[in-house]
Order: sequence, then C-alpha cells, then structure tokens
Amino acid sequence: MISSARPLRADAARNRELLLAAAEEEFAARGIDASIADIADRAGVAKATVFSHFASKEELIAAIVGNHFAELTVVARRLLTSADPEAALSDFLTEAAHGIKQQDLTFLRADDDSRVTELRNDLHEAVSALVDRARAAGVVRAEITGTDVFLLICAPVHIAGCHPDADPDLWRRYQAIIFDGLRPTRAELLPQPPPSWP
Repeated sequence: MISSARPLRADAARNRELLLAAAEEEFAARGIDASIADIADRAGVAKATVFSHFASKEELIAAIVGNHFAELTVVARRLLTSADPEAALSDFLTEAAHGIKQQDLTFLRADDDSRVTELRNDLHEAVSALVDRARAAGVVRAEITGTDVFLLICAPVHIAGCHPDADPDLWRRYQAIIFDGLRPTRAELLPQPPPSWP
C-alpha cells in the first residue's frame, strides 16, 4: 500500500511556498503591519495553516529574509567561477539590487534569528570572496573590503527611493556611481541620466 505521507509532505511544502510568496506580496503592499489573516487570505489558506508553518509573524519574516540571503549567496558563489573578477563583482551587485527592487522588502529585518544570522554570514563570506578576487586582480581599490560591498548592496535602491517620482530604473545610475567608486582609477559613462526634481 502506498503511504499518504509523501503527498501530504508535498502539499505542506507547496503551502509553505504559497505562504512565503503571499507574505512577500502582502508586506510589499502594506508594510510590516500586514496581518497574518491578510497573508492567509492572499495565499488562499486558513489562518491556522500559517501558524502550522510559522509560530509567529516574526518567524515568517525570518524565513523571508533568510531565503533572500540564501538566494544571493547562490548568485555570489556562482559568480566566483567567472573568469573576470571585475565583471563578477559588478554582476553580483546588479543582480542583488535588481532583486531588492523587485521585492521592495528591504525594511524587513530578523536580526534575532540565529538561522538568519547564519545565512547572512554565509552571504558576507561569499561577497568577501568576490571582493578579494577583484582586489587581487587590481580592479577595485586596495582598501575596499567585503564588508564595504556587503553594506552597499541595498544602497542604489534606497538612494533612488528618496526621489519622489523616480524612474523605475533610476537605481542603475547609482549602482554605476557606487561601482565607479570602487574602481582604483577609471570612471565609466553612467547608464541612467540624472533625474530632474519635480
């Protein structure tokens, strides 16, 4: 006889993914005050289903933040195999900023969660390895550290977000300014024009 445990596990995994996606959308739409009930409604599940996966809203937030750290770590480690250390670092920063822009969840924090701390440290290690390669190749300034670059990941999106009527791709201009600031000698044409102020 075939056990029903496997389909239940698959259903549970599907529900968890639905909840994480719904929570990201709800937090993006309503901010940190989004309710568990609204998240459950968006996911099409009962409120009790949320609590069967996440003991609290804080645990749900930690899962979202941890997933984003884990995804960026995969990107950074993949780029460590690139033959061009400068392009690898630039590509990482661009992918990271684009992901942040798409999700718009940079206000979420989970500093007290040990798993999130572990995932954040894994990302920091991978980013530091990208920076070490770029620095060794002479394509970033000698004083630039992995921590510098780690802290700059969110900067382009935050900067562009200060403009009251920003073009959706304005963050790319500030991404280029930041990356030029990492270079030891040269600057390149910025990919976005300067914004006008309304």
